[in-house]
Amino acid sequence: MSVRHKVGAMTDQATDVDPDIPGKPTSASRTTLSHIMTHNDTNLLGTVHGGVIMKLVDDAAGAVAGRHSGGPAVTASMDEMAFLEPVRVGDLVHVKAQVNWTGRTSMEVGVRVLAERWNESAPPTQVGSAYLVFAAVDADGRPRQVPPVLPETDRDRRRYQEAQIRRTHRLARRRAIRELREKRAAEGFED
Repeated sequence: MSVRHKVGAMTDQATDVDPDIPGKPTSASRTTLSHIMTHNDTNLLGTVHGGVIMKLVDDAAGAVAGRHSGGPAVTASMDEMAFLEPVRVGDLVHVKAQVNWTGRTSMEVGVRVLAERWNESAPPTQVGSAYLVFAAVDADGRPRQVPPVLPETDRDRRRYQEAQIRRTHRLARRRAIRELREKRAAEGFED
């Protein structure tokens, strides 16, 4: 089984965590990645390419997942990447990430993307957000357990509850697609 198949099979597993693994507070792995946007980051419209922002999001989320899990963690999925405002050359982009929820071997990382002009003192504007699921892996690419996340604030607890809803929807969507494909295969349709 390839690492990709292992990761797909292990994400969003039941939350039967090892009680001997101590939990970590949300603040223990929270991080901010900042980057100034240059002409190298632009798309054909002259604004920053969405893929550049997505890479920053994945980088920040990966750092948070690795910190929380205490080792390697790989991106399993990206949910709900929303671009709210365009980012321009000269913007200082701040990507803020934290673990919202943990399962046995996977964790959801929430990310907010903010931008401000590099030479102005106006407050940053939220320009994007995303939710990513990371799977903790060992040196051989096999799943390994992660510490439970311990929400510290009311906002952290809300994010934890919302992450559980997104997990339920991911699992239901995956199950519905699998059932549809099995039904179509039984009816003789090829994909």
